[in-house]
Amino acid sequence: MPFAPPLNAINAVGTEDPDSRVDPDFIAVNEARTGNVDAFEALVLRYQGKIVNYASAMTRDASDAEDVAQETFVRAYRSLHQFRGDSSFKTWLYRIATNVARTHRRLRAGQSRLVEQSLDDDTQALRAGDVPSGEASVETVVILRDAINSALAMLPDELRVAIILRDVEGLDYKEIARVTSSPIGTVESRIFRARRALRPLLRPLVSAASEREVDDDVQTS
Repeated sequence: MPFAPPLNAINAVGTEDPDSRVDPDFIAVNEARTGNVDAFEALVLRYQGKIVNYASAMTRDASDAEDVAQETFVRAYRSLHQFRGDSSFKTWLYRIATNVARTHRRLRAGQSRLVEQSLDDDTQALRAGDVPSGEASVETVVILRDAINSALAMLPDELRVAIILRDVEGLDYKEIARVTSSPIGTVESRIFRARRALRPLLRPLVSAASEREVDDDVQTS
């Protein structure tokens, strides 16, 4: 049966309640479940960039990120009948992406060491207090992103997922709790611990990146 938007989103005479808006994702999901492929494609277009970016942060490999994102949307499409609207479609999609990325990482770990890659989306940077302020060259930004990726890779899985969802993807604590099926208190604790763990890890990496840029400037001058 197609998913129906919450009843309180529409008032008794069938007009939209000004205090409650129907989630457009719910409408698209509802149509997709009736066989409307265009509706699902609209959802893919809406979230493809975010899921690829998230998968890149999780796998640290651009090619793997594309594979994870594709598998995420394939699973989502096949499981649309299981989506009941208890959470937003976005958090449901991130939950699938998290499971796919974790499986992918385990398989990759058994084959070879992961390749270092920087995050793709420059508009959604991890907030790191140790990163120098002021204008920086493109080369420095890339180096620092590699440093952040290396530091993230050293975190336990549950801390890495929480900090990426919060500081890279911008999800709020309630959304992260739904994605990870964890209490909000646990999410808050994981993010606090992740940030605390990242500071000493980033400090030497950022310092090395800065020194590397100075050496390059000397060599090219």
